[in-house]
Amino acid sequence: MNLLPACTRTGTPRRRAGRHRSRTHPKRSALGLVLGVLLAAWAGPVGALPLLSEVYYDAVGSDDGQVFVELSGVPGTSLAGWTLEGVNGADGQVTVSLVLSGTIGANGLFVVGDLAAGGGTSVLAADLLLDFDFQNGPDSVVLRDPVGGVVDALGYGSFGPGSFFAGEGSAAPDAPAGSSLARISAFADTGDNALDFAVMGTPTPGMAPGAIPESGSALMLAAGLLGLAGWRRLLG
Repeated sequence: MNLLPACTRTGTPRRRAGRHRSRTHPKRSALGLVLGVLLAAWAGPVGALPLLSEVYYDAVGSDDGQVFVELSGVPGTSLAGWTLEGVNGADGQVTVSLVLSGTIGANGLFVVGDLAAGGGTSVLAADLLLDFDFQNGPDSVVLRDPVGGVVDALGYGSFGPGSFFAGEGSAAPDAPAGSSLARISAFADTGDNALDFAVMGTPTPGMAPGAIPESGSALMLAAGLLGLAGWRRLLG
């Protein structure tokens, strides 16, 4: 395991081991890809606002030094004074508060990785190391700008009566241990977590879908994928 040099902890320390669950590797269905492409074309770019791009909160075994949050936005955007919050789905309490620093890289991505207890991290693409661990669902992750305004939010898991949902629209699924929740198009936002995010069997910090297809190309690709899905069903 390669470890990156340790850095100053500015997040609120909170450590808990991930739930012990069997590891699965769900894949996006052809229909899900069709929906994602159409949504990306419909939603369009979001301009200068950073977005939550990928969240990995439940590693296999211990979460220490494993978890991360990936943000997407315009290269060169300063994140000084921005904050990431973890919101408990049971009572709405903020369980994690991370003060960010640095700028979004040339690839339009910025990765906040967990600083391991002994220093370093397993998140090799991390641009910033802080000490944190988001809870398993139902919970939410909120991105705030320097004046405290909510810019983006992701709620995941099953929120029942009395639960506190701090995400957008409807909740994304609770990712199995070892999997992450990733935005289908890193630079598009429909305002509904269930539509914008999908489970990734293999987390991909520092890598995300980039260019959003033009509307015509999106429709052609969607039609092709839908036809392929139907053909495979016939063959199956």
